[in-house]
Amino acid sequence: MALAKRIIPCLDIKDGQTVKGTNFVNLREAGDPVELGKAYSEQGADELTFLDITASHEGRKTFAELVKRIAANINIPFTVGGGIHELNDVDRLLNAGADKISINSSAIKNPELIDEIAKNFGSQVCTVAIDAKLTPSGWKCFLNGGRIETDKELMAWSREAQDRGAGEILFTSMDHDGVKTGYANNALCELSSLLSIPIIASGGAGTMEHFKDAFTEGKADAALAASVFHFGEIRIPDLKLYLCEQGITVRT
Repeated sequence: MALAKRIIPCLDIKDGQTVKGTNFVNLREAGDPVELGKAYSEQGADELTFLDITASHEGRKTFAELVKRIAANINIPFTVGGGIHELNDVDRLLNAGADKISINSSAIKNPELIDEIAKNFGSQVCTVAIDAKLTPSGWKCFLNGGRIETDKELMAWSREAQDRGAGEILFTSMDHDGVKTGYANNALCELSSLLSIPIIASGGAGTMEHFKDAFTEGKADAALAASVFHFGEIRIPDLKLYLCEQGITVRT
């Protein structure tokens, strides 16, 4: 029996509002995160991801109060990321109602943080998010919401994150983000064959077929999207019905 593929709406939060951009820039408002989270929970989303997208860049802590308000209105697993630098941050967010935390810039700067989170809270709590772009020298990882290129290579860093105790990898292709031309399926497939932990595809959803391709060509375990859900272009019940019709196992 194949594991059910997960559909995950992502709420990118800036100044307390949900926003969405293209290639990590040109942000526009997409609504109240509490209301959106509640609606997605009711529509049958499998999980919810909430990323305070400017927390690392601005040096802030993620809004625990907003996390509490969202958690009180949903009944599905809930991942929170942005501005998480130490175990106290993880503890605070889990106590506010998060089920998992997502680390990105802080994991690259301090890889031991992955080990510490896995040891203290369990691997299932630790999602390592990776923002990467295809450069002339291969897939390179970026810091601070895609602002700073690093010398980390996507496949090698993903493997290290897994070895340190990450429970899953959230891979966002910066080139595909918000463009709605499909996910980075070749890179996803390579990641999936390299790793034994779940891979979440992010960046590029524009049609229901793109989700199907992420699962069949990219071998992803879950697909995350934002604007197609926020702006009503794709409804989660319709997407799940379509995927079922395509022979893909999803939770209904």
